[in-house]
Amino acid sequence: MRDKLIVGNWKMNGDLASNARLLSRLASGWHGEKGRAMAVCVPAPYFGQVQAALSGCALAWGAQDVSEHRAGAFTGDVSAAMAAEFGCRYAIVGHSERRQWHGETDAIVSAKARAALDAGLTPIACVGETLAERERGDTAAVVTREIDALIHALGAEATRMIVAYEPVWAIGTGRSASQAEAQEVHAMLRGRLAQAGSGGVAILYGGSVKAANAAALFAMPDIDGALVGGASLDADEFLLIGRA
Repeated sequence: MRDKLIVGNWKMNGDLASNARLLSRLASGWHGEKGRAMAVCVPAPYFGQVQAALSGCALAWGAQDVSEHRAGAFTGDVSAAMAAEFGCRYAIVGHSERRQWHGETDAIVSAKARAALDAGLTPIACVGETLAERERGDTAAVVTREIDALIHALGAEATRMIVAYEPVWAIGTGRSASQAEAQEVHAMLRGRLAQAGSGGVAILYGGSVKAANAAALFAMPDIDGALVGGASLDADEFLLIGRA
């Protein structure tokens, strides 16, 4: 059985004081459980604070994005190697907000996943459909195109990534895919990955995950955990999700 992984995505939230309170509560409240792991992916300016607060703790941390470039004249970008220097273990790539608001294509997302791997990070590669795409019946086509781009770019190293299925219509809306809807897409992704020899890759669900719906989602055979947005800013709620 694959281990469960719960990853918090703070998005563009936080400040030094509130971060300190949140991290302290998480560090004292999560001591690790067999078959379960938790992490938080934070804004880059707080890498140092998170490293200091969580070093030696059972909770890991990561970046919300990394550049596809190693170094150079890319003002404002953060390289995967920079994130790795601060002890980051994970890097989210291809989140729907990056695809939508920053115009990131499948090719760019795949290049970022490759850059993360090259720096020793584990990319959490996001795929998912919009509400319009779901209503047109295009869910399978969209997520297959996105996962195939990653598989093609990473080749044999696709086994080293984590995939997060995030239906765009369920992110930050309070709506969540039903456990059956989520499982259907996760099974489809699992099959595609298996065809490429990467069937053991963890597939997380992201989209308004809360303590109230986490257990039902995690009970599905192909859902290996969650990418948690707003609920990860509430230490007690996030810890409940981790134990669901």
